[in-house]
Amino acid sequence: MTDLTVRRLLIDLDTPVPRHWCGGDAFLTAWFNALSMSFPVGEQFFIDAVREGAKGLPEDQRARWDAEVKGFVGQEATHRRIHALFNAQIEKHGLVNDWAPRAESRMKLLAGADARHALGITAANEHFTALFAEWLLGHPEVLAGSEPRLKALWLWHSAEEAEHKSTAFDLYQALGGNHAWRVKWMRRITVFFLVDALRQTAANLRRDGTLWRWSTWRSAGRHLLGRQGLLRANWSAWRAYFRPDFHPDQQDTERSADWLRDNSALFVAVGR
Repeated sequence: MTDLTVRRLLIDLDTPVPRHWCGGDAFLTAWFNALSMSFPVGEQFFIDAVREGAKGLPEDQRARWDAEVKGFVGQEATHRRIHALFNAQIEKHGLVNDWAPRAESRMKLLAGADARHALGITAANEHFTALFAEWLLGHPEVLAGSEPRLKALWLWHSAEEAEHKSTAFDLYQALGGNHAWRVKWMRRITVFFLVDALRQTAANLRRDGTLWRWSTWRSAGRHLLGRQGLLRANWSAWRAYFRPDFHPDQQDTERSADWLRDNSALFVAVGR
């Protein structure tokens, strides 16, 4: 079982956020803003999936899972809250969240479905976020020049995502979830996630007036498809999820543990 600490990040999100807060880079700002727009709805879905899944465990297993489920819920609820505050600030820039309503519509299709489907979806998304977290922590240049409080927000969130990357996966397995459906959901989530993220990023750039600047496209190409870009650098780690013997713990998260240890002054632990 994973020992998960719930932490409260010590930053102020009442103060306005600069328009191009990510080092002045319009693409990176729009990309991170797009991801944040998905988090309040997404994190709530993950919380509900894990809570409902835990209810389906045999009685003799529930106590063993209780602490990890509470830790997962606590971390995700904290992420949901702080990104809602961040989103309220970027909405003042004229941005419109189109991603969340689309996601909510899809979630309604799962009403009454076997709890393992929601867990399979959650496990796939958690794999994505864990890969993104390690990539971001391993490429400090991406957030170089960013406002310190927002740099802290993204690195703290990333580190915790890597920390609880196994919870939904292990719960899916404990409930008898099979490999075939696990990989089906990963294929579907890959399409939904990439299309939604790029669609919202483009919308953010369009409303920002920077969609058709050469610097925007150059940054997008370098940070997504470049040799060390997010998609290219994580291709093999993404493919690993499709192996029958895959487990999230096979993916290294040492950077996340190091960041949490070295930056303890930025947060306070509120529970386990």
